[in-house]
Order: sequence, then C-alpha cells, then structure tokens
Amino acid sequence: MKVLLLADVRAFHTERFARQLHTQGCDVLTASLENGTMEYHHLSGRGPVKLLHYLSAVPQLRRLIRQFQPDMINPHFASGYGFIAALARRGNQPPIVLNLWGSDILIVPRKSWLHKRKTRYALEAADYVIGDSEFLVSAAEKLAGGTERSVIPWGIERRFLNLHKDDYSFQKPLRIIVPRTQAPVYNNEFIVQTLQPLIADGTVGLTFPSFGPDSIRFRDVVAPYLDSGINLYDAMPREQFLAFMTQHDVYLSASRSDSSPASLIEAMALGLLPIVADIPGVREWLSDDNGRLFPQDDDDALRTIITNIVRGDDSFTDLRRRNFEKVQRDAIFEDNVATQLAIMRRLVDRSRQ
Repeated sequence: MKVLLLADVRAFHTERFARQLHTQGCDVLTASLENGTMEYHHLSGRGPVKLLHYLSAVPQLRRLIRQFQPDMINPHFASGYGFIAALARRGNQPPIVLNLWGSDILIVPRKSWLHKRKTRYALEAADYVIGDSEFLVSAAEKLAGGTERSVIPWGIERRFLNLHKDDYSFQKPLRIIVPRTQAPVYNNEFIVQTLQPLIADGTVGLTFPSFGPDSIRFRDVVAPYLDSGINLYDAMPREQFLAFMTQHDVYLSASRSDSSPASLIEAMALGLLPIVADIPGVREWLSDDNGRLFPQDDDDALRTIITNIVRGDDSFTDLRRRNFEKVQRDAIFEDNVATQLAIMRRLVDRSRQ
C-alpha cells in the first residue's frame, strides 16, 4: 500500500510513524511544509502571511498526488495538513485517514472562526479519524460528526520495554523529570514556582527540556537553580532519551491541555511514578489507582503530593507494575500502527469497489 504521509517533520512522532509504516510493508512518501532531517518531500509555503502557507501548498500537493498515486492520504493535524489534504484531493480518491494530535482539536478551533472552520472542513472531508483518547475523539465529533472514528494511542516501541527500571527505590534528592517542551500550554513555570522551596532545600531535583518556543524565557526563570536543583537537557536520539528518563523517579506534568500524552505512557512503561494535573485528556490513562493527580494549578496539592512521597517509605511497587502491564496490553506502538494499517487497507479496498 502506498501511503502519502503529511506531517510536521520536526516532530519525532512523524519520523517514527513513517519508519514503522515502512517496516510493516508500506511504500511511504512523507511531505511537509516544515524543515526536518528525515527523508521527505518539501512543500514550500509562499507569501508573507504564514497562515496562508498551507493554502499555497495545495497545487504542489495535487501534483505530488498525481505523481506518487498513493492508495491512502494520511494527514496528521486537522487544521493544517488535514485541511490541505481535503482541498488537494479530487473526488473521493484516494481515501483520507486523519490523525489528530490533540491541540488541533482542543486548542486551535478556539483561536478564531477561521481556525474552527478549517478544522471542521478537514474532519468532514476525512474518511476516517484516529485520535489517541476518547476525550479527543469526542471533542472532534462535537466539531463535525458523522465520520468513522477510532481511539488508538501512540504507545511505546516493544524493544524499549527492557529499559523498565530494575529498582523502584526513590533517590535522594527525589529526581523528577518534566519532559514537556517550553511552551505556555505545558505550564512548566508553575512547577518551578510551586516546588521552589523543595528545590532550594535539596529535597528534589528537577529536569526539564532546554527547547521549545519559550526556552529563552524559561532559562532566565530557572537560572538561579541551574546545576543546583534544576537541570536542562538538549534533544537526543529516542533510545538515549528513554534511557535518560529511567534515571528519574517521577514523571511530572502540569499541562493545561492534553489528549493522551505519549510521554506519560512512556513513563508508565519505564517504571516512573506519574504525577499529572487532573485534566480530562489524561484520565483515560491515569487515576489515583495508578499514579497521582492534582487539581490544575493547585500549588498546595502538588507540593503535598511530592512532600508525602519524600517523607514516606512507599515505593509504589504494585502501582508501577500495573502501569507496565497496562502499557504492554494497550500501548505497544507496533501493534497500534498495525491496527491503523488494517483500517487503511479496509478503506482502500472499499474505495476500489
């Protein structure tokens, strides 16, 4: 099956998804308006208005469809690539399977009537929609009902399960990783402000990524604690990063918006204790039975959770083992891509009848 994948090639999810499609027997061509390091066809956006770059790429995409003749178009992110895939396709051939990434449904449609209209158009044009949580898929259905939909999480590659922590005992200071990039939606400054007393007295050590749109501002915020309670890491190859995660005790996220975060599933697979702001998108994976939830932006609640962990003698062994079993059961990346491919093949067969 020939798959035309439309996605942001700067995102590691794009590269690993394309690679897995190829591994499972697909002829894959990735096209993107962004600039990345993986092999892809570059769609050039034109004009001074960035919002119009996607529209300017539609004629290029039509030519690419004629040349490559895909059996399936698979755009990732509704309001961008889903929108231009809908504009570029002639008639109902080839089918479109649209992958939602969270913010394209939960955040983008709220920006303006135009963003909402683009997102709805993409959803209505798709032959099938895939999201990584019931919360996300339900939000998409409220925008545009009628299209067939499935919930399929991203998951973690099977080979990385052997990185699961051998020792569940907590380190001193407690090592906490917050692997969410520096952007307002991920609320990392709240974590720093909330845990500042515990950082200052050496109770915890925090690790954040050094990159993201707000990285310069964030570095200024944490400057007093760099290398003395807070560490920043640069982007690294996936296997190296997952091994790096296992050097920590706790996964922490205070994100204000999420679907089913891939980083949370990875943390569960690797044996970290997950602590996450209680928002709808994470509840399908996390509850107080298999982690710790705190009310959004509640600094007292978050400090109390961390303090209780440090002062207690519970390593949450059973909880962490249950998380590992849940990931093995529901979130193996290769299996979930195979499920998506089965959907794609069914749609291709239907379109040829």
